[in-house]
Amino acid sequence: MLKIAIILGSTRPGRTGSPVANWVYEHARQRTDAEFELVDVAQQNLPLLDEPMPPSTGQYSKDHTKAWSAKIAPFDGYIFVTAEYNHSVPGALKNAIDFLYAEWNNKSAGFVSYGSAGGTRVVEHLRGIAAELQLADVRAQVFLPFDDEFDDDQDFVPTDEATEALTPLFDQVIAWAGAMKTLRS
Repeated sequence: MLKIAIILGSTRPGRTGSPVANWVYEHARQRTDAEFELVDVAQQNLPLLDEPMPPSTGQYSKDHTKAWSAKIAPFDGYIFVTAEYNHSVPGALKNAIDFLYAEWNNKSAGFVSYGSAGGTRVVEHLRGIAAELQLADVRAQVFLPFDDEFDDDQDFVPTDEATEALTPLFDQVIAWAGAMKTLRS
């Protein structure tokens, strides 16, 4: 069975991302066509990138990098749940992505984003990063504007439209994960 990670990319205390990631995970668990796991970047305890060799060499010298690699490598696809910070990627998420290379290759990626503009700009940045990592990003996207999906820009209350948008995202990530798996075997 395909394995898909739902990666929570914000590490800020009191982050809005936790209820969003839990919502994505709870809906994903209802599916029978893939296994899902919630992976929280905050729990990985990654310092700022401190490996002496580029990730593309796969020569990891730090225990935290080896543990992160072992966590990410088994997945066939990823759904990144991310805030938009200053029109871009949260530093902790970018750092976590940058630690690895081959572990991301020839797999699928989808995005659930949130922020004042629904996080659309962070996803545009992540699509470019995904291309460099040979991650096949899917077209379907769930974007959650603070004005529509959060009470007082704080409490996450997803609309029916947001919930409905999860289905094509899951469908595409799973389909592409299956197709990309043939490239890795």
